[in-house]
Amino acid sequence: MGAGTLIVLLAYNEEACITDVVAELRRELPGIDVAVVDDGSRDATAERAREGGAVVVRHPINLGVAAAEATGLLYALRNGYTRVVRMDGDGQHDPHGVPELLEALDGGAELVVGSRFAGVESFRSTWLRRLGSRLIAGLLSSLCRQRITDPTSGFRGFGPRAIRYFSSHFPHDYPEPESVLMASRQRFPIVEVPVKMRSRRAGVSSLTPWRSTFYMAKVSFALFMERFRAV
Repeated sequence: MGAGTLIVLLAYNEEACITDVVAELRRELPGIDVAVVDDGSRDATAERAREGGAVVVRHPINLGVAAAEATGLLYALRNGYTRVVRMDGDGQHDPHGVPELLEALDGGAELVVGSRFAGVESFRSTWLRRLGSRLIAGLLSSLCRQRITDPTSGFRGFGPRAIRYFSSHFPHDYPEPESVLMASRQRFPIVEVPVKMRSRRAGVSSLTPWRSTFYMAKVSFALFMERFRAV
């Protein structure tokens, strides 16, 4: 364990699919360790993840995506991993995209974002979510002075400096877009690579049209606050 690559899956109440997601990763990416961060699930997510062959780190209560991602990175840091790929536990992220993220990390990137909007056809989310993502992308690109096409992607890779930094310095509300800006302010090399998105294997998204609109407004405000926060 350690001194290599770790895939971190974030999961909350994903008992219906987490075993298959872990098994697919282990089958398609042999030799890469898989850890599931169970963010306070009320079902058998942790047990099903272990059945698939993953190490499981559990939160006693639901703390949210930001805390779950930070936990995964802290686990990686403490166990000597030098590359982390974060994915969601619902099966939407295609493991065939992992090698491209790792290649970008090997090329010197510290934060690699798997972009759903970089020319690869895949599962399409609702028009409202796509619109919100594009508006946030425009704002984030301006603040970072670098083109960012998919600021809300949860399919991401972290290099050794990013692992150290984000395991102890992480946004509490909107980890995907805020962490891109934080990485830019730390002068970490940021790269986007095209990835495919799949439909969920089970369950439904918690984002309603109203929540999507509210999310877009709050993210925009959070990015402005982060931009002027002391480094």
